[in-house]
Amino acid sequence: MTIHDTAKYLIHAEITTSGVVERSDVVGAVFGQTEGLLGDDLDLHDLQQSSKVGRIDVRIASERGVSRGEMTIASSMDKVETAVLAASLETIERVGPCRSTIEVTRIEDVRAATRREVVERATAILSETFDDTVMSSEEMLAQVRESVRVGEIAEYEGYPAGPNVVDGGSVILVEGRSDVLTLLRYGIKNAVAVEGTDVPEAVAALTRDRTATAFLDGDRGGELIMKELSQVADVDAVAFAPPGRSVEDLSRDEVMDALRKKVPYEAVVEAEEPLVAAGVVGTETEPGSPEPEPADRRTRTSDDESAPPDTADASGDDTTPDPSAAETDQGGEKSEEGDPEPETLRGHVEAVIGGETGEIRLLAETFESISEAPASEAFEAVRDAERRPYAVVLDGTLTQRILDVAAQRGVDQVLAREFGEFTKRPTSVRIRTAEELEVPA
Repeated sequence: MTIHDTAKYLIHAEITTSGVVERSDVVGAVFGQTEGLLGDDLDLHDLQQSSKVGRIDVRIASERGVSRGEMTIASSMDKVETAVLAASLETIERVGPCRSTIEVTRIEDVRAATRREVVERATAILSETFDDTVMSSEEMLAQVRESVRVGEIAEYEGYPAGPNVVDGGSVILVEGRSDVLTLLRYGIKNAVAVEGTDVPEAVAALTRDRTATAFLDGDRGGELIMKELSQVADVDAVAFAPPGRSVEDLSRDEVMDALRKKVPYEAVVEAEEPLVAAGVVGTETEPGSPEPEPADRRTRTSDDESAPPDTADASGDDTTPDPSAAETDQGGEKSEEGDPEPETLRGHVEAVIGGETGEIRLLAETFESISEAPASEAFEAVRDAERRPYAVVLDGTLTQRILDVAAQRGVDQVLAREFGEFTKRPTSVRIRTAEELEVPA
C-alpha cells in the first residue's frame, strides 16, 4: 500500500457487492458517484491533482458470486475535510452493475503512527547504544587493566604462560589460564598453566631443569593435580590457596602469603593427611620474591621419584596400606616376598615392567591393584574387568586392539614396555612407555 509523502490521515473502508466486480469497477464508482456531491472545493479529481488526496488503493476478492474487500485513501487535508470525504464514500450504492455497500471503519492518524515508531526506535537506541558505551571510571580502569594483562600473557608449547617462563630460572605451575592472568596482575610473570589433571609433557619437562613450585587451588582438584605432578614432574615446593578457594579468586596479599608459606615437595609426599584438609600450614620461606628459589635444589634419583604420594581418598581419610596386611584383589594373598603392594603408578610400573613379569596389571584410581593376567591376555583382561580400570600397566607391546578396548572401558592411562603400530590414537587415553617415565624396562 502506497501512502503519499505528505499524508496526514488514512481512510479505511470495507466494500461488499452483490456480484463479481474488480478493482477498476470500484475506483470508477468512487469517482463517478461522488462527482459534484461535495462541491468544487472537495471534488475528488481536483483533490488528487492538488496532491491533497492520494491514490485510491483497493483490494477485493470474489467468492460464490459476492465480492468483498477493503479500500484505503490517503489524505493530507484537515480532520473535518477528511471526515467529509470519508462520509461521501458511504453514499455509493452501486459498483458496476452490482448493488454495493461501503462502510468507513476507521480514519488512521498517520502522524500518530509515525510518532509511535519514533518513540519505539528511540527507546531501542537508548538501550542498545548508550547503555553499552557509557562506562564508569571503575569500569574503564578495569578494562584497561584487563587489556594489559591479556597483552602480557604468552604461550609455552600451546599452554597459557607468563612472558618469563621460557627464560626464567624458576617456574610456577598453576591450573588454568585465569590463574596465570591473576598472577600477571600481581606482577608474577613466570607462571604456566597445566590445564587440568592431565599434566602435559611439555610443562612437566620445564620442571626438570629449573626450580618449580606448584601453586594449586585449595580443593580436591588441587590435590589430584598434585598427585599427577608427583608422578610426571620434578616439583620442588607446593603452595595451596586457602581451603575451598581458587588461585584466581585471591587478592594480591593472599597470593603472596600463600607463596611465602609454600612447603617442600617432600612434605606433600610424607603428609599423613592432605595439606588442603590440614589448612595448608607450612614453614615460611624468606619474604621477598614470590618465585620459589630454594637454596639447595634437590637432585632426584629414581628411588626419590618412587616415594609414595599422598593417597587419601575424596573423603580425606588416610588410606595408606599397612605393609603387613598388603593384599591383592586376586584371592587376598600377600606377595611372595611379603612386600606391600606399590602405592604409586611409578611403583607398579617398576614392579610389572621393570620386574619383567610378562603380565598386565589393572589399577584403580587410588592405585591399588584390581587384577592381573598374562600379557598375552591383555585384551580380555581389560574387556572383562569387573571394575573400570583407571590405569593399565602392561609388560608387553601396546597394540591398536588393546588401546581401543582401553578407550571403550574408560581407562585414563596406559603404560607399556613398548608401542606397536597405531592407525589412530584415542584422545581420551594417555599412553606412555616405561622409558618415558624413566623406569628401566
